[in-house]
Order: sequence, then structure tokens, then C-alpha cells
Amino acid sequence: MIRVSITTLGCRVNSYESDAMAGLLRSSGFEVVPDSMPADICIVNTCTVTNIADRKSRQMISKCHKLNPLAKIIVTGCWSQRNPVSASELPGVAAVLGTSEKNRIAMVAAEIMQADEKKTLVGDVMHAKGFEELSAIAEGRTRAYLKIQDGCNRFCSYCAIPYARGAVRSRKPDSVRRELEKLNDAGFAEVVLTGIHLTDYGKDIGGVDLADAIDMAEGLENIKRIRLGSLEPHGLTDGLIARITANKRVCPQYHISLQSGSTTVLSRMRRGYTADEYAETVEKIRHSYGEAAERAAITTDIIAGFAGETVEEHNETIEFMKRIGFARVHVFPYSRRSGTLADKMPGQLTNAEKSERAQELISVGKELERSFLERFIGRTERVLIETEHSDGLWGGFTDSYVRVLTASGAPNEFVDVNIKAIMEDKNGELSLLSDNCR
Repeated sequence: MIRVSITTLGCRVNSYESDAMAGLLRSSGFEVVPDSMPADICIVNTCTVTNIADRKSRQMISKCHKLNPLAKIIVTGCWSQRNPVSASELPGVAAVLGTSEKNRIAMVAAEIMQADEKKTLVGDVMHAKGFEELSAIAEGRTRAYLKIQDGCNRFCSYCAIPYARGAVRSRKPDSVRRELEKLNDAGFAEVVLTGIHLTDYGKDIGGVDLADAIDMAEGLENIKRIRLGSLEPHGLTDGLIARITANKRVCPQYHISLQSGSTTVLSRMRRGYTADEYAETVEKIRHSYGEAAERAAITTDIIAGFAGETVEEHNETIEFMKRIGFARVHVFPYSRRSGTLADKMPGQLTNAEKSERAQELISVGKELERSFLERFIGRTERVLIETEHSDGLWGGFTDSYVRVLTASGAPNEFVDVNIKAIMEDKNGELSLLSDNCR
């Protein structure tokens, strides 16, 4: 049997697509093995969100070749979509696929084992029509992912993703329902709906929106939670907020991309909203939960040191973070991307300046996260158990996406635990401890 390994870089969409490719390969008679094991074919699913992601993609391809010098490498994903020639020239690469060709993975894998001729299947994603139907049920996981949308029409000044993913394309509601039924039958208690620009779901097919996709889970008894992937504030209309927050299955955790708390920086980024408009969206979400508003976790992404960012603009972001009271913040130093408007903007900061500002934002974000966690101490929380730890504890998440460690439980099981304290591990990650932990 031909052994295939899959290495994934980047976002949850990539992870979902890797799981889908694994399923297609297994159904075609291939053996899918961990990427740490010897393989006949190595697939690298790449990312291009930053220059660092580009470099990691190339490095991972080289690492696969070094670990499996006789293996044939298939490169796919966002980096290969934008750089197919560069990908094909790397040692060991036998095939290059773009972002809309993953459903052909089994065919390509079989063909490269029969011939030495290199294959390049990278279509014009900017004119791609229709959603690429992929189905994924990840083995050994308790939280399932379902990709319902691809592409982006926004073209923020710093971002290369629209050039790698193309325009907005949505999975039809009946297909969403079929996939949810499969995940329900497989016993998953939580499903994360994911996409490149999730709040644009349905705009290309008309008559439906994200709330309609969520409603496709009605009547499926095993799926107790629907969690949403990254959301854009300008897509969260009053009507959509009302429908989403009223749905008891939807977890009260919203990852709403911010990128900067300075309105002038947001304008240069071409984000399409002001800091005040972002704050209004958050307030509407919290208001929808009434007395339970403090359970609504707002998490976000922020770019540190964008082109031309002044000290004053940086400080505006810090103050805005405190104003919102984020539950968790992911911080990324600005990365210049060739072909984007921001790459040509004046006032580019040095790497040292960007790193220093990123560390400041991370520090503030950690303080806000600790403050959010403190409100749960002394409360009873329902936790979906996911993993067992070497110290005998079990780890899982509340509906607010707060990680909890407890001494009892089993994978994919809900347990009610009393929270007694906050714990910080050696990597600086914060968790809540239940009162049955020593």
C-alpha cells in the first residue's frame, strides 16, 4: 500500500481541506500516515498569509524532502497557488496543485507514482465559479470543522489571500445539511463553521446568509454546539446578530477581526469600518445576551506596526483593546506582501519596531484575558472534554472557548465543573482549574 503523509500550515480552512484530502486518499486505497513517519508521497498544504508563512512553506517542503529523499512531494494550498513555478522547482516536488484542485488529490497521487513527469494543476482562481465540494471527518478529534465558504472580495491593502483564494463562493445549504448530518452521525458534539470570509456566506448564491447555514443543524441531536470561525465586523448586520445570538446552539464566542484600534490605520488598511463602528458591533452582540452578556467572549486579531503607523496610532490600539475588553487577542507583526497596496506605502517600520509593538500588544492582551477568566472563578461551567494530559488531568472548553483542566471526564463528553483558579503553564497559556484538581 502506498503511504501518504500530509503536512498542514496556516488556518482552519487549510486544516479542513487536509482532512478532506486524507479522506479522499483513504477511499482510493492509500494509507495516510503521520508526517513524522516515512512515506512514499508527502503532501504539503501551504500558507501565504505572511512572508513568514511563505518561508515556512518552502522550509517544510525542503524538510519533507530531507526526511523522505525518495518520496514524491505534492505541494498545494495558498502559497503554491501564488507561486506555482517556485514550488515546482523545489527538490522532490512531483506535482503542484492550487487552492481549487484539492478534490483531485487521489488522481494526482496515483499518476505521479506511475510516471516521473511533473504535474502542475493551478487554475485561475480569480475567475473560479462554484464552491469546491470537500467532505472531512477528522479521525481522533472531538471538535469537527465544516468549511462552508471560500474566497474574499474585500482586498484589504495588506492582504494577499484574495489572490490565492479568489472571489466569495458558498456551499449550498442542502450540502451544508448533508455534511452536518454526517458529523452528527459520527457523534461530534461541537462543529465549527469555517471559511475565508464567513460573514459573506451566501452572497454569491442569493437568498441565504450565515444564520441560514447555522439553521441547517436543526433536529440533529448529537451536535450540541455550533462555533463560528473568524468573522468580519462589516458583515455582522443587525439582523444577522439577532438571529445568531438567539440560536441556543451557537457558542457565545465571537472571533471578530479588528487588525487595528486606530481608525486612521484601519482606513489605510482598507478595512471598511472605523474603530467606533467595530465597538458598536461588539456592543450589539453583548446587548443581545442581556444578563448573560459577560459570558460573550470577543476574541480578535491585531496587526502590529502597519505601514506608517505612528506611536499615537499604536497607543490608540492599546486603549481600544482595553475599551472592548477582549477575551483573547492574537497579535501579528505586519508582514509586507508583494503585489499589495500596503507594500508600496511610505513609513514602513523596522522589524525591531514591529516586534517591540507586538510585544506591548501581547502583554495588554494577556492582562485582558486574565481579567476575562477571573469572572468564571467560583462558578459552575459546562465543559466539553477533548484531550487527556500526561498529569492525569483532562482538558476541554466551555461554550465561551475558555480552556478548563479537570480531574474527571472522557473525550467528547460534557461535564459540569466548579472553577477554583487560573493556571498559567510554562508557555504562558492561561487555563481555568476545576476544584477537583490537586
